Amino acid sequence: MTGMVGEVETPSNNLTSTAEEDLKQLEDDFKALQDQTQDLINERAHMESEIRTLKKRANRLDEEVRSLKSPPLIVGHLEDIIDRDRGIVRSSNGTVFQVALNQRLSHDILKPGVRVALNQDTLAVIEVLHDAWDPMVSGAEMVEKPEISYDSVAGLEEQKQSVREAIELPLNSPELFKKVGVEPPKGILLVGPPGCGKTLLAKAVANHTEATFIRMVGSELAQKYIGEGGRMVRELFSLAKEKAPSIIFLDEIDAIGAKRLDGSTSGDREVQRTLMQLLAELDGFDVLENVKIIAATNRPDILDEALLRPGRFDRVIEIPIPDDNGRKAIFKLHTSKMSTKKLQLKNIVDKTSGYSGAEIKATCVEAGMIAIRQGRGYVTNDDFMESVKRINIKKIKGGLKDLPDAIYN
Repeated sequence: MTGMVGEVETPSNNLTSTAEEDLKQLEDDFKALQDQTQDLINERAHMESEIRTLKKRANRLDEEVRSLKSPPLIVGHLEDIIDRDRGIVRSSNGTVFQVALNQRLSHDILKPGVRVALNQDTLAVIEVLHDAWDPMVSGAEMVEKPEISYDSVAGLEEQKQSVREAIELPLNSPELFKKVGVEPPKGILLVGPPGCGKTLLAKAVANHTEATFIRMVGSELAQKYIGEGGRMVRELFSLAKEKAPSIIFLDEIDAIGAKRLDGSTSGDREVQRTLMQLLAELDGFDVLENVKIIAATNRPDILDEALLRPGRFDRVIEIPIPDDNGRKAIFKLHTSKMSTKKLQLKNIVDKTSGYSGAEIKATCVEAGMIAIRQGRGYVTNDDFMESVKRINIKKIKGGLKDLPDAIYN
């Protein structure tokens, strides 16, 4: 009996073992399906996130396309407000119109004088624009200081002292002028032949001062359209007042500061309007206070008398052709950075009488080029003598065009 019972129980054990294996297999399959489901959920979330990003990008691109397809708006100025619905505007070409006002715009910002955008067809006011400087004016601000220092300006000790007294001292120590009871100079005019260091001296001021330095060439203020030059002058001084303490450097001021004549063309009259705006800014009702002006020209003889009177340019500083001591100082400055051998500086200075600072620098550069052509790593006195000869030939060629070629050989 016992043997028979044992034979009956064996199939039952096998069935139990098979069921456990099937159950384990089902659990493994269920776990694998769970992992796959989670992966699919994560992939779906990732794809939904990408779809949202692409939709945003598509909407942004659609907005850009609509903006590009929209008609341009005319920039003008609001001259006056008649009532809540109508106003007087002046377009960019100077024409005055009565137009409709945008009712969505707050009447607190719709004030006479503001810049507005006008519909190209109806000229209705669409939006109010923020005041902005002319790009040429805002770009005139010198952000990075030049590397030129006062030590780099050789042979102009008296002129450097005068510039520092008139420009830097009022900005750095205004209490001294209040104590004495005098008004500091408003500006200085640097006059002298080309290449004598006028712009170089202005760069040294920009390097040394902590004030905002704004530089502008006179020809940039001479504009084609009526009123544009005067507007740029106003913006230039407004920018200087906003950035005060500041220094304005007007290079080649004779481009807009020439004498006013009776017989003149329309272009000359526009330049004269720019000059009159400059005169008003220099000595008008608005006080400049912490704004100083440096101007430079090599043609002081053609400047308008109103520009030269005290109260506008209180100090006229002449930058002359350097004398023997000045030339020696300039040569020392340039040759200190050069590798030289057996240099007789006195002979070179004597040979360069009448040279400007720019011509002295050109002499040093030419001497270096002669040494480089001959394969040497240093410059000799003979190189400088040859360089002086070549510079003299260039000076003759520049001044006398009809001399025979034999002179240059």
